[in-house]
Amino acid sequence: MKVIHLSAECYPVAKIGGLGDVAGALPKYLNQLGVEAMVVMPFYERKFVQENAFDTVFRATSLMGDRPFYFEILKEKTKKLGFDLYILKIPGLLDRTEVYGYDDDVERFTAFQLAFLDWMLWSGEQVDVIHCHDHQTGLVPFLLYYSSRYTSLSNIRTVFTIHNGQYHGAFGWEKFNYLPDVDPWKTGLLDWNGGINPLASAVRCADAFTTVSPSYLLELTSNSNGLEYLFELEKAYGTGIINGIDYDVWDPENDPMIVTHYDTENVALKKAFNKAFLCGQFGFSPDKPLFTFIGRLVAEKGADLLPGIFRQIFADIENPVNVLILGSGEAATEHELSALKEAFPGRYNAYIGYNEELAHRIYAGADFILMPSRVEPCGLNQLYALRYATIPVVNSTGGLKDTVIDISEPDGYGIRCEAATVDAVFTGIKRAIELFQNTAALQLLYPQTMSLDFSWARSAKEYIHLYHSLKPKS
Repeated sequence: MKVIHLSAECYPVAKIGGLGDVAGALPKYLNQLGVEAMVVMPFYERKFVQENAFDTVFRATSLMGDRPFYFEILKEKTKKLGFDLYILKIPGLLDRTEVYGYDDDVERFTAFQLAFLDWMLWSGEQVDVIHCHDHQTGLVPFLLYYSSRYTSLSNIRTVFTIHNGQYHGAFGWEKFNYLPDVDPWKTGLLDWNGGINPLASAVRCADAFTTVSPSYLLELTSNSNGLEYLFELEKAYGTGIINGIDYDVWDPENDPMIVTHYDTENVALKKAFNKAFLCGQFGFSPDKPLFTFIGRLVAEKGADLLPGIFRQIFADIENPVNVLILGSGEAATEHELSALKEAFPGRYNAYIGYNEELAHRIYAGADFILMPSRVEPCGLNQLYALRYATIPVVNSTGGLKDTVIDISEPDGYGIRCEAATVDAVFTGIKRAIELFQNTAALQLLYPQTMSLDFSWARSAKEYIHLYHSLKPKS
């Protein structure tokens, strides 16, 4: 079986969020299980592209409406990521530094999809499944099945994975002419709320769609930014498959980014060494519980709650804790979190931005990770944390609900909060402090969390089963 993953992101080439992690790991594990999997993504003028060698394997000119554009397909030479990586370059559209955020993103990603399909059409590339990820690739299933231009490709089956259903990539019908040779009787499959909605179209047209956790599949029927009715209608075609993590990258026994390696046998001692180093770097006492937040400082992640939560924590003198933030996002939240450094020196610190090495060291050295997310389709940070024996304190939503069992339940290993509110998270933190003070109970959790199987090998097997079951939607 040959599977092409079509994605706007792929770690380590370009990563903004969990989509990049998935596209950078799942194909590697599929290959290890006997599936010929590859990734096709846009070209970005970034470090990976600059430092690695590529062959140009295809060149052509295509049309987006009445706009001609030239494109190239470049293939990474060494297969260093564990799969064939192809990047699609379009001068003037897909040759920039940033992944998203341009005024012409509709044109950039529409041209990406058209060029990809034209490559499939003109090169004679044989493929069994095109696995599309998020709305930037959401027009492909529709075009594959309902554009006469691509009729010869319509035997290819399609899967569409929703990593975040809040973002649809919708645009107006004045740009309908971008799409070539469309069956006029099928244009309703593009429409939602009076516009062209790539995410909605992909859910309708793909042979199957997946979400990145079972709970998120159900939550989309009540919270998907206007597509709730669609997901209620189409949920029979959906499957929730929890994301995995790359155990080659996230491995406390071999991680080159952490200070001291450890395994399930020596985790208590060696994790303490990592914590001591981290606390020394940021001016903390290693005797206090160390809480962290890693990720995007946006409302979706509950980051706007953090300043209020931390002020409430630091006002409780009976429960002294340390807090370390790593992330970036909304300017107002960044400012508030930065300002807390002066208010609570020696107890609080923040690194505004992103640093991959620091993230690994925090996972290895922190006691607890906070994830007060309002929306969390799967969540990867809690899986990274568990791999490093850092206990997650999470809002019970989406994939967090599927991957974190509360310590009050049999075989529980995390702390779940009842809501994404200051009071609910504060209650969860107080429970975490009580756990920290019970050293024996805390250290019993360490080998349990490290032994949980959230590897991509497990998730990849579920995707393979899905690929083999694909049949055209009726």
